[in-house]
Amino acid sequence: MKTNLTRRHWYEWIPHPIVMLFIIIIVTTILSYILPAGVFEREMVDGRQRVVPGSYQRIEATPIGLMDMFKALPMGFKTASDIIFLVFASGVMFGMLEKSGMVENTVGTIVRQMGDRKRFLLVVLMTYIYGLLGIMIGFENNIAMVPIAAVMILALGGDLVLAAGVSVGAITVGFGLSPINPYTVGTGHNIAELPLFSGAWLRSILSFIGLSLLAWHNVRYFKRILADESQSLGKGLNTEGMTLSKPLQDYTISPNNRLVLGVFLTGMAITLYGIFKFHWYINDLSGVFIMIAIASAAAAGMNGTQFSETAFQYIGKVAPGAFMVGYATTIKEVMEMGNISDTISHELSQVLMTLPTYASAVFMSISQCAINLVIPSGSGQALATLPIMIPLGELLGLTRQTTILAFQIGDGVTNLFNPALGGLVAMLSLCRVPFDRWLRFIFPVTGMILLIAWLFLIFSVYIGYGPA
Repeated sequence: MKTNLTRRHWYEWIPHPIVMLFIIIIVTTILSYILPAGVFEREMVDGRQRVVPGSYQRIEATPIGLMDMFKALPMGFKTASDIIFLVFASGVMFGMLEKSGMVENTVGTIVRQMGDRKRFLLVVLMTYIYGLLGIMIGFENNIAMVPIAAVMILALGGDLVLAAGVSVGAITVGFGLSPINPYTVGTGHNIAELPLFSGAWLRSILSFIGLSLLAWHNVRYFKRILADESQSLGKGLNTEGMTLSKPLQDYTISPNNRLVLGVFLTGMAITLYGIFKFHWYINDLSGVFIMIAIASAAAAGMNGTQFSETAFQYIGKVAPGAFMVGYATTIKEVMEMGNISDTISHELSQVLMTLPTYASAVFMSISQCAINLVIPSGSGQALATLPIMIPLGELLGLTRQTTILAFQIGDGVTNLFNPALGGLVAMLSLCRVPFDRWLRFIFPVTGMILLIAWLFLIFSVYIGYGPA
């Protein structure tokens, strides 16, 4: 008797993000018993703590007990409270915009006027637009723009996974490889004492190529699911409230829709002004999003009951993403409790010293990929690792600019699949895309972007990439 054994695909082994993150938390806890505890000395520079190079020392082991591991969960939520509220504020704001009919009517009118023949062009343009938002504005700052892409892509005949590729993917690539990223490049240049955002020409080319590869990947996937619906990774996902409810020819933008759209665009303009002029961050953006929600509801003629019911409805929709943000931050808390994050950084730097110049540049980037899984904050990772990596890079023959590029690639590109990055999980939740389906979609293009980025890194070593 023959038994048919069906071979499982790699993605079928991917656990649910809650399980995946809990496994990482358990592994990190176990590592606190295996790895020696150690710390670098820190110094305050411009109000922020950064590592003092060469100051690493072993300390008494601080293994994490079972109770401490579970206690880290509420501590993670407390640490991530700012981003958690930003997710709720974004959900409430989008709820008011969607309830007013403005989003659906605006998207329907745009699609009607441009027609199906230009939908591939629209996917490309949207990828670049969302990438530019990532380059210019940041990562979590763009969270409110994600649901709008979902409505647009569904109207064009795509699915929610493609919507995530166009919005979440582009924001992540743009932010991660941004030539003017204040959190990674800006912090790195400050530590390396280089002119702020110097050497932007090479990073600009790299970010453009990265977004171009993503745009190609998005269009390729779109053509595949149009030709064969069974190829869609978005099958069965909930699209309620994101799809057009009437034929395209029936869509127009009413005067009231224009008023609500004006409120939204004015709010976004104020947000941009605040970011660039006053350096607004998470809490400031949350406040603006709530103000936009209230003003949009008023412009749409909602009463108090309608506003409240809509707010609760959309808070419920974004709650899973908000939960995952706090849950992912638990990893950071466990690392700090076990005092092993500095040990990992120190040991990786010791490995780098044994490698030739070109290989050390690439491995430096790979090591930052690994560190990013446990320190997902770009600025936090810069402050923890660059004071070690910059002098080490000079000993290996790497310019400071090359070291910062290696750090940026390792941190930025792996953000595309980092389950510990709360902002990524939150934005995917707003697109209603499960993490396992996202990995199946994004892994191929992530590998291409990483290979191209490492070639750029090798080129930077070859030319002696400097501050100019």
